[in-house]
Amino acid sequence: MLQESGEMYLETILILSQKGGTVRSVDIAEQMGFSKPSVSRAMGLLRSGGYILMDEDNLITLTPSGREIAEKIYSRHTVLTALFTSLGVDPKIAAADACKIEHDISDETFEAIRRSTFQKAREN
Repeated sequence: MLQESGEMYLETILILSQKGGTVRSVDIAEQMGFSKPSVSRAMGLLRSGGYILMDEDNLITLTPSGREIAEKIYSRHTVLTALFTSLGVDPKIAAADACKIEHDISDETFEAIRRSTFQKAREN
């Protein structure tokens, strides 16, 4: 089972790849505010776990299993942020709170929130 920090790295790789295509460890360190050695260690663990690939130029891509986890966490983040914002929470606080919850919430509870959030959006 992947730890929360691993999920955060995968989510960051997904976001960076959507923005600019190529992802390097230095990009991840800059985005997350972590040291380059910390990111290097994490990339080694994610690579040995089969979640990422690194080519000869050290460009990082998600494997299918890494992409699946990253997309799940990113979806949770966006839905929870939208929900909290719709309740009147400041967007920065909503995003920070979503980040805390997205890793721990059960699939069942998240799906109920997602259905409710999208149902309300369709009604408006």
